[in-house]
Amino acid sequence: MTDSLHDPMAEGAAAPSRDPPPTKPQRPDDEDCCGQGCVPCVFDLYDEAMGRYREELAAWKARHPGEPAD
Repeated sequence: MTDSLHDPMAEGAAAPSRDPPPTKPQRPDDEDCCGQGCVPCVFDLYDEAMGRYREELAAWKARHPGEPAD
């Protein structure tokens, strides 16, 4: 006998996704920048991470048309 509360493949249960959408990077707080002109600045790193996120999200959406990325 299968316990439907603990069986991920039970009727009505969503199958686990092995291809979750990418996670959006968290923007640094303004206070995270020291203002000393660091190279790279925490905001430079964030901008690079956002670029990668946008590319990964576009690829994910192409693989999952019609699904919300959250």
